[in-house]
Amino acid sequence: MDLLLTDRLTCPRCGPEFGLILLADRMMDRRVVDGTLGCPNCRDAYPVQAGFGDLRAAPRKALEPGLAGGPREAEPEQIQRLAALLGVARGPGTMALVGGPAALGISLAALFEDVEIVGFDADLSVWPEAPRWSRLTSGPGLPIFSRTLRGVAVDGRLGPAWVVEAARVCASLARVVVSDAPASASSWLREAGLDVMAVEDGTVVAARR
Repeated sequence: MDLLLTDRLTCPRCGPEFGLILLADRMMDRRVVDGTLGCPNCRDAYPVQAGFGDLRAAPRKALEPGLAGGPREAEPEQIQRLAALLGVARGPGTMALVGGPAALGISLAALFEDVEIVGFDADLSVWPEAPRWSRLTSGPGLPIFSRTLRGVAVDGRLGPAWVVEAARVCASLARVVVSDAPASASSWLREAGLDVMAVEDGTVVAARR
């Protein structure tokens, strides 16, 4: 997990107004390998083990299967398409991939020199570390300060709450890309204050103007 990312993380229990404090047990090349993220408000603690952060509000049970699947190489066409839809050509900044899109995280991170890609999915616990690539799971919602990310790709199968969360964490002019989007995804995004730019082949793209 990128050390600078920890400054963007918030408590999933207390909400996006409450940042977390890192207690690092092991660091490598400015990345957190093992440690704890603690909330000074509720005193809950969230573990980081082998670079993977578990930011689920208590009670935390064993991880259930996610949507990303196991480690695999992504098709170049998929990566180029997602990068184009997110509309980010260069950094600096941070983007998030939630659910199924997180499977493209390592390959997407390789396109940029100064953009950190953050994947949110339980399956990422067994994925490897890679440059500019951070792995987390969370719930409820995205533990990120509001309006701070350069873009978010979110799996529409996760439902409206996660799509609205993706909209919340996007900065001005940033885009939300909803894959496997249901017919109601456009209305979710509009209600969250975003303008829908495109709807095609089960994908919806919206932006914060």
